[in-house]
Amino acid sequence: MARDHASAPPLFQEALRSLQHARTRADVTLVETPAPSRIAPFAIAIEGEVNAPDTEASGRFVVLHDPDGQEAWEGVLRIVALVKAQVEDEVGGDDMWSDVAWSWLGEALEGVPHHARSGTVTKVTSRSYGDLASRPSQVQVELRVSWTAEDADLEPHIVAWTDLLAACAGVPPLPEGVSMLPGAAR
Repeated sequence: MARDHASAPPLFQEALRSLQHARTRADVTLVETPAPSRIAPFAIAIEGEVNAPDTEASGRFVVLHDPDGQEAWEGVLRIVALVKAQVEDEVGGDDMWSDVAWSWLGEALEGVPHHARSGTVTKVTSRSYGDLASRPSQVQVELRVSWTAEDADLEPHIVAWTDLLAACAGVPPLPEGVSMLPGAAR
């Protein structure tokens, strides 16, 4: 499944090594998945899932590298991340929740060398009617975000993303309990 990155530029190889040795949350399982192939010459994708009781949250962390850079990125290493989480029903009626979720991204990236941050927060409330009225309402949030890394040390970036994933799932921050990212990112 892993693409052979032996011929990748040294900067991308360094970024991959930093991911391979990243110490992330123990309650988030990470697995390398196929990366997009048309956006940048070099890419890697990692899927994550929160493994905490009564949570439903997953996402994707993609690293794009274009040695020539891309004007919109304002750099050569772009992180594109997705977070999807099933949240409490009260969130459906909270107009400020999107702002709160966006602020969690800012908090997670505090001190992480990056720029050109952008994204969207979407909240979908599903209510059932008629013969389905007995089903409980469901609220799902989705964050689609991206930012440009200022160097090849991507460990703090994936740590920030796993923290954001857990926060959106309602899992409290952990002072300890880190694990090594499986050797999938080669």
